[in-house]
Amino acid sequence: MALKITKNQGIFEINGPINTKNAKSLFDHFEQLLETSERIILSLDHVNTIDVCGINALTSLYKTAVKKNKVFSIIGKENNAIKRIFARRKIEHIIRRDVV
Repeated sequence: MALKITKNQGIFEINGPINTKNAKSLFDHFEQLLETSERIILSLDHVNTIDVCGINALTSLYKTAVKKNKVFSIIGKENNAIKRIFARRKIEHIIRRDVV
């Protein structure tokens, strides 16, 4: 299954796996958006798998946004697979339950 990104009410919904094959493209896409946007919200609710490259891409985006004083929220704590992976890597602080 290919990675699909859709924007729905200001939230970028990611569907499919985030892995070695697409992590760089994902990073490049959102890094470019950080140049023109003050706030980016990613939803990982429909991500079925994520590997180390995917985790590294999201972590790097988060750090880049912080350095640029941008709001970069990752929601998806309801996705237990994602929640476990982020907790195992001790980076669960970068994902949230919701946007509020």
